[in-house]
Order: sequence, then structure tokens, then C-alpha cells
Amino acid sequence: MQVLIMRHGDAVPDAASDAQRPLSARGYDESRKMASWLNNQQLDIDHILVSPYLRARQTLEAIRGLLPLPEGDECLPELTPGGDAGFVGSYLQALAKEGTEAVLVVSHLPLVGYLVAELCPAENAPMFATSGIACVSIDAPSGRGVFDWQVSPAQLALKR
Repeated sequence: MQVLIMRHGDAVPDAASDAQRPLSARGYDESRKMASWLNNQQLDIDHILVSPYLRARQTLEAIRGLLPLPEGDECLPELTPGGDAGFVGSYLQALAKEGTEAVLVVSHLPLVGYLVAELCPAENAPMFATSGIACVSIDAPSGRGVFDWQVSPAQLALKR
């Protein structure tokens, strides 16, 4: 199973609470650019996990029209910034064993980095730019992950 781990787009710094911080114009723009790039990778995403925080939900909505995504999504409180990478990793391993082909996870720092390290014990937790995406392949029988690649909006801008 392929796990696409995406950090939310750039968000405004001030809001009533951290959970309510909306995306900035740059956050929408970079998320859409990443979605266009990801669409060219021709992955068949059949499951979505998203944080309940506003900026993560807005990131998902920004990319939804640019990728062939399933209609529904699963909002997990464990995907918040201080969430439980162990729980999320175990849940992803269970999805792999059920036959899920590819999952998009939209979350936050530091969880996105910790999740890569949880799925791929040989890897250190990588840093993620806003709207950055990493791909991990999970072997369903063993539950072990392999870190495949990571890309950021700045890297895409350099390729032009």
C-alpha cells in the first residue's frame, strides 16, 4: 500500500485557536500545485485520512478537484499536531492488510515526520515544508514501510 503523507498548506498565524487557523492564499496555491504534480504520478488513492483542524481540511478541499479522490474522508483526532503516530501507523498497517491500495493522509508537523519514522523504523523523522508530500510503501503482510520519496513546493518550482 502507498501512503501519501501531506502536511497542510501555509496557514495564517493568528486565529481564535490553533485548530481554527485557516490557509493563507499561498497555502491554497501551493497545495493546488502539489495536487497537480501528484496527479501526474498516477496513483489511485482510495482512502483519505485528515486532521480535524481547519487548515488540514481546507488543504484537502483545495486539492480535491485536482485529483481523482474518493468522495468521503475519515477525520481522525489522532492526526492533530500532538497526535499519536503509533496509533496512526497501526491503523495504516491495518488498512494495508485489508487491501487498501493508496491512502492520502493530511496532517501537521511534527506528526507527519513522526509518522514516516513510525512506518519506516530505519528512517529519521524528516522535516516537511507546508504542502510537502512524502510517500511510504507499506508491505501488507509484514506491516513494514519503505520511504520512497518526498517533494515540496520549492522543489517543484526549481524544476520549471
